[in-house]
Amino acid sequence: MSRQYAGRHEFGQNFLVDPSVIADISRLVTATDGPILEIGAGDGALTRPLSRLGRPVTAIEIDPRRAKRLADGLPPQVTVLNEDLLFHRVRGGVGAVVGNVPFHITTATLRWLLAAPHWHTAVLLVQWEVARRRAGIGGASLLTARVWPWFDFTVHSRVSKHAFRPVPTVDGGLLVVHRRPTPLVTDRDAYQRFVHTVFTGRGYGLREILTRAAGVPAPVARDWLHTQRLLPNALPRDLTAEQWAALWSTVRRNPGARGRRGGV
Repeated sequence: MSRQYAGRHEFGQNFLVDPSVIADISRLVTATDGPILEIGAGDGALTRPLSRLGRPVTAIEIDPRRAKRLADGLPPQVTVLNEDLLFHRVRGGVGAVVGNVPFHITTATLRWLLAAPHWHTAVLLVQWEVARRRAGIGGASLLTARVWPWFDFTVHSRVSKHAFRPVPTVDGGLLVVHRRPTPLVTDRDAYQRFVHTVFTGRGYGLREILTRAAGVPAPVARDWLHTQRLLPNALPRDLTAEQWAALWSTVRRNPGARGRRGGV
């Protein structure tokens, strides 16, 4: 392995080297507007083509040696910050967040990003299974269900592990996240407590979970499942973003459900 791609273990560095994937990411970012925030810039495989878009770019790199080397020779609209991205505060209007996310901090990075304000679109290279779960393919995760009313997740493509150096053990996936212009739900905290209760509640399928864990009256749960054309033994991971929003709306209208009283 070339010393150029000898990433530091503690930083979880697997560098993107496939020109076609780099071009694909650049095209996705080109379709957005406004300043660009790049996370995990590394040696600049994405930074350099992004700098040619003529938009302000802020590139974050935790490795001080690579950050210093990357800053040399870039155009003036590019700012390189030697920071831990998990402590970076997003300010102003960011059109796109883009990055090859270190696999060992994927969940932490997504939590940081989804809690950050002032950005509209994210183009992220993550593990393939993470991309699928975040987009609800094959079943959504708790994290996705909690934020789905505010963000839309799409898997753009699968990326072979051989697109990286050093080669990781799993393939990657290009995950595109859009902030919804109009949220599907307004009362965020209460909704997220409800989702957590349903996901962690005991029961054989949604009808039993909703009645036992979330306090939804059995007739209400039965009628809602029928309206959504869901079987009683469907699981929380099987719901779409729109179904979660519809379920929460039903719970809020029903005074007998614990979610309405804010107890979940």
